[in-house]
Amino acid sequence: MSDLASQRPTRIRVDLDALAHNLRAIRAHTGRPVMGIVKANAYGHGLVPVAKHLEASGVDQLGVAFVEEGIALRRAGVRVPVLVMGGVYGRQLGDFIANDLAITVSSIDKLRLAEAAAEAAGRRARVHLKIDTGMNRIGVQSERCGPLLEAAFASMHCDVDGVYSHLACADDPAHPMTAQQTARFAAVCADVERICAARGRPRPLRHLANSGGVLHFPETWLDMVRPGIALYGAMPDPAARDTIGLKPVLSLSTRVVYFKVVRAGATVSYGATWTAAKDTRVITLPIGYGDGWPRALSSKGEVLVRGQRKRIVGRVCMDQFMVDLGPDGTAYNEDEVVLIGEQDGERISVEAVADKAGTIPYEILTGLNERIPREYVLG
Repeated sequence: MSDLASQRPTRIRVDLDALAHNLRAIRAHTGRPVMGIVKANAYGHGLVPVAKHLEASGVDQLGVAFVEEGIALRRAGVRVPVLVMGGVYGRQLGDFIANDLAITVSSIDKLRLAEAAAEAAGRRARVHLKIDTGMNRIGVQSERCGPLLEAAFASMHCDVDGVYSHLACADDPAHPMTAQQTARFAAVCADVERICAARGRPRPLRHLANSGGVLHFPETWLDMVRPGIALYGAMPDPAARDTIGLKPVLSLSTRVVYFKVVRAGATVSYGATWTAAKDTRVITLPIGYGDGWPRALSSKGEVLVRGQRKRIVGRVCMDQFMVDLGPDGTAYNEDEVVLIGEQDGERISVEAVADKAGTIPYEILTGLNERIPREYVLG
């Protein structure tokens, strides 16, 4: 953290011990190797510091969305296998191979591009075959994947390290689609077994379980699990159950930058959308939507001030927002205020913030941008 950043009163605290605990808990719960998902700046926690701590804590593999994220990990010295799970462009494939990044191959055309890049580099490409079992995002449709499987396992320039799919509804333990997707993927894996046996090749890793699968569906664990948001101690959906005993990794706090008395009938913030019903005490906090704090929390979000929940009033601004302490509330300039986390025995979870904002915890966490300094703590 730079000297200037260290002076900003708003900061994210990343508890690396909690992160390591969650990795151990997920591995113990599933009994499977773990691919930790660190895309989108490690869900807002910080790509490189999180990845390096996961590697030091024994994670088996890492997953990212884009090749740039994988390159950043390699430049930082991360050596564990890294899978880039997003779609690929032909011109990027040389960077995959030069940085020893596994490629998601979702069609014969993508396979041929990977083969050409590997041949040009004089190295073998590492690939995972992406099967679409119902998400309809990227991946060859499960009922049409036979030609890709045959071509990939016959490739002279690619090693098939994995075969995978992605669950669309596993966040909800009652949703029937997970069983449908699991059955489709099992049929594909049976074809993979047959082809590998016929060619005398080892079977690649089969992986399907995202956070919802890890939490709710043991039948999806297969050879490796891919926790994302659960690794950071957050639930993927209000219907999800913490079956593991996870710990929140991220907290967010700031400090009071201004205190004032707002008279009855006066308005607060842009658009004059909130009016004081009586004389009240209002504080200003130096964080706003320019930092990724949602404007949707205007006049309905809550924060912790001296261990008590207090409501945001008026519109969240780009760099600041205001909080009503009430007529008898007290706070001083530079008092700590917690937006996500715990203070004096009271807690605001990222799930609660997402609910107030009408969104999901993923969007809250990944929206917290680099303008907010991050502090990494052990113990």
